[in-house]
Amino acid sequence: MNTPDPSLIETLVAVRGNAYAPYSRHPVGAVVVAESGRHYAGANVEVAHYKGLCAEASAIAAMVGAGERRLREVWVIGPGAHLCTPCGDCRQRIREFADEHTRIRVVDAEGRLLKDYTMEALLPDAFGPENLT
Repeated sequence: MNTPDPSLIETLVAVRGNAYAPYSRHPVGAVVVAESGRHYAGANVEVAHYKGLCAEASAIAAMVGAGERRLREVWVIGPGAHLCTPCGDCRQRIREFADEHTRIRVVDAEGRLLKDYTMEALLPDAFGPENLT
């Protein structure tokens, strides 16, 4: 996938614009596409004690709150031209709801695709729910 859907990019840019990032000044937006095809958006939310909520976690929480449990795609946008990949905590959170077909895509601030990951590439040899049985 070389050209992201323009409406998805509009959503990413808009949700990034709603980020609450007064400390880092690093707004991030995320859109997750659930198995149903529905899109759920989230932005990072920082708080004074520095334990905020990442954009990916925010979007996944919206998906779970709507009753969905499987990720098809995760899209992440940061404020610049560089890769704004999910942090370690978010990689594990994505893993919880992903499968081998889930794609994680990172775009630059303008919405151009920078990187397209499989779950295995993003978090090799991941610990998941099946490891608890």
